[in-house]
This record gives sequence, structure tokens and C-alpha cells, in this order.
Amino acid sequence: MSVSRRCLCCVKYLMFVFNLIFWLGGCGLFGVGVWLSFKQSEFSSLPLSFPSLSAANLLLVAGGVTMITGFLGCLGALKEQRCLLMTFFVILLVLVLTEVTLTLTLYIFKEELDTSAQNELKSGMMDYTENEGLRKSWDNVQKIFKCCGVTNMTDWHTVLNGSLPVSCCGGEVPSCSDGWPDPCYQKARSWLLANITSVIIFGACIGIVQIFALAFSLYMYCQILRAEKYLD
Repeated sequence: MSVSRRCLCCVKYLMFVFNLIFWLGGCGLFGVGVWLSFKQSEFSSLPLSFPSLSAANLLLVAGGVTMITGFLGCLGALKEQRCLLMTFFVILLVLVLTEVTLTLTLYIFKEELDTSAQNELKSGMMDYTENEGLRKSWDNVQKIFKCCGVTNMTDWHTVLNGSLPVSCCGGEVPSCSDGWPDPCYQKARSWLLANITSVIIFGACIGIVQIFALAFSLYMYCQILRAEKYLD
């Protein structure tokens, strides 16, 4: 076996291993997204601006795309097909650029996004008395997080003519005049941040694997192309 062929075989199996890790990482992200969706099913009628619901959907999409891309990379490495390798490289490059852009956008515009999300949630509160699903979701949020309103309890005053829903006091009293002082948006955001640290570390590791997979796929593509030209 020639040196170039041995080098290609080495890169082939390294790329397969990295893509297998990448695929398993996608399974992990998808699993966390499913867990978070079921965990927060009580909030399903709230807008997706609610922190935990947004994170659940983001993890589901990211996990699904990662699993498909990882499978494609494993197949391309084993088959040694330039078409599959280039398709994998392009998809993975777009995925990495999207992740970087999304991360930068969330970091740069986090205050604007928080404000927009809170305004959307406040606007949705106006249907509290007429929308049963929304009412149950808000009641569940306020009971679970022991909070009241989006930014403070006065958010309910315009919706319920100066009064508060009983869920602001735990739902165990006939009326509620002085609810929990903590805002629901910040409580949910804090809960999410406290539980997502390991997911962020996991995501960073997947990012490193992505960079290696990009390098290996491009190198393998060039090696196969060089070998085909040599045979011709």
C-alpha cells in the first residue's frame, strides 16, 4: 500500500470517528430538546418567546440537523465518494456559520431580544380570559415558578381590571390581591440558564468536532481527487 493510500485510510477512519461523535452529539441535543419540551408541556400555549420553550425548539432543530449531517459524513467517509464529501462539507460549513451568526446575534442583541420577547408575552396576556389553553399555561407558569406577570405583577392590571389571577398566589385562595413579587420572565430565564450550562459546554465540544470534521472532509476530498487524477 502506498504512503498516500495509507494516509487516506487514516483520514477516512478519523473522519468516521469524528462524525460518529458528531452524530451522537446530535442525538444528545435532540434528546435534551425532547426532554425540555415534555418538561415544559404545561406552557405549550405560551408564545415561543418564553425562554424554555424557545430553547426546546432550538435544541430540537439543532439536534435533528446535526444527526442528519453526521450520518452523511459517516457515509461519505466510508464510501469515499467526492460528491457525498463535498455535500457534507457544504452543509456543515453552512451549519457552523449559522451557529456562529446566531450566537453573535443573541449576544449582541440580547437586550433587544429580551425586550421584544417580554412585549410579545404581555401582548399575549390580553387573551387570558378568553383563551383556555393560554390561561392554563399562564397559571401553570406562575404556580411552578412562584412568580406573577411578565416583568411584574402590574402586567395583569390592564388585563383583569386591576386584579390578579389566583395563580399569582398559588391558586389556593378564592381571590388574590398581593401576588408573588418575582417576574415570570426573569424566573424562567434564570431557571433555564441554571440548567443549560452543561448543554452549552456540550455544544462547544460539538463545535470543536465540527471544525475537525470540516478539515478532514476537505482533506479527504482533495486526496481522492488527486488519486483519481493519478489513475487517469
